Amino acid sequence: MSFADETSYLSQDISEVDPDIARLLRAEAERQAETLEMIASENFTSHAVLQAVGSVLTNKYAEGLPHRRYYGGCEVVDQVEDLAIERAKQVFGCEHVNVQPHSGATANEAAYQAVLAPGDRVLAMALAHGGHLSHGLKVNFSGRLYEFHHYGVRREDCRIDMEQVARLARELRPKLIVAGASAYPRIIDFRAFREIADEVGALLMVDMAHIAGLVAGGVHPTPVGIADIVTSTLHKSLGGPRAGMIMCRADLASAIDRAVFPGLQGGPLMHVIAGKAVAFGHALTDEFHERQRQVVRNTAVLAEGLLDGGVALVTGGTDNHLVLVDLSTTELTGADAEVRLDRAGITVNKNGIPFDERPPTVTSGLRIGTPALTTRGLKEPEMAEIARIIGAALQPEVPENDMTALRERSRAVSERFPLYPRLLSGSAIA
Repeated sequence: MSFADETSYLSQDISEVDPDIARLLRAEAERQAETLEMIASENFTSHAVLQAVGSVLTNKYAEGLPHRRYYGGCEVVDQVEDLAIERAKQVFGCEHVNVQPHSGATANEAAYQAVLAPGDRVLAMALAHGGHLSHGLKVNFSGRLYEFHHYGVRREDCRIDMEQVARLARELRPKLIVAGASAYPRIIDFRAFREIADEVGALLMVDMAHIAGLVAGGVHPTPVGIADIVTSTLHKSLGGPRAGMIMCRADLASAIDRAVFPGLQGGPLMHVIAGKAVAFGHALTDEFHERQRQVVRNTAVLAEGLLDGGVALVTGGTDNHLVLVDLSTTELTGADAEVRLDRAGITVNKNGIPFDERPPTVTSGLRIGTPALTTRGLKEPEMAEIARIIGAALQPEVPENDMTALRERSRAVSERFPLYPRLLSGSAIA
């Protein structure tokens, strides 16, 4: 049988090669289309990005940097990575960028490796107060390799305690200070972190994975040009493929590049880098900038609606793409509330809140974000309706008939904003 034959393995559709996986892909596409996706770290990437990530570039090894590869046949992928790099520089105004990290955690690991030695002291935000596991959690590589210490938020208002940051920095004299969070609903003052880092002679790294889209859209202050190193993912508010990136000052470029390859990774995922290039290109458009403004407007309306419905929020509101629901004064746990909202057709995740007395597997909070639904086209009226649905679902007692009605209301909202119609109507996942 010739490889060119339409019945050969290379030419067959996934429904012919592996109907089990094809069925599951369709089931997941239908789940995403029929529910309201409000996990703050998730988004819907474009059909164009899906095409790039599912392209023939997955076949190509390209260890090294553009025009300095260890394999032949890299003429085209060099151009792809060049495009991704130049577009990222345009989007963020950075001096140097490495687009090869496979994930945000890998980007953070490479950044640490570039400027730290094992055992070096680092100051970062506590996971329990909104940080990230790669910011020094003891069971994570970061906490095992480096001496992490943590700052947090003030008990009275749950805002980052900059006085504590300054005090700890003076006491500990860390080599690196890390700013950035995975569950913090307010603007982060990067210049204040810069001043503290300069005072104690520390480098400053910002992990902007959650707010990268907001930064690119001009609705959150940028850390680029303030921090020595900025890491990020692309699949959260930026809406690109699931992957990471690192930006830095020009004088740190070689150290960053060496830390990524050969320090941590072998061949870069060229198909994903193509998806990154597509996402960066879109981030330069007016449509993208307006969408980021809409994310902030949508989250503000969601917060207002939740508060009006008696749902408490950490910090009392939001400045960005997420709200953090505070259930600490109720009998409902974060785990219970996540299940409740899933039954109501809304996907969120349980999340710890500052000073949480419940364990991480249970929690006293919910993290709820608007990027995915904003990408899908929802605006203020839909957010107000979703806030009402959430408020009703989180009441102490909700009869089954009421929960069914809430799910129907969620479904009615989702049906007005079709998701990936070409995929669901075509053979790609059939």
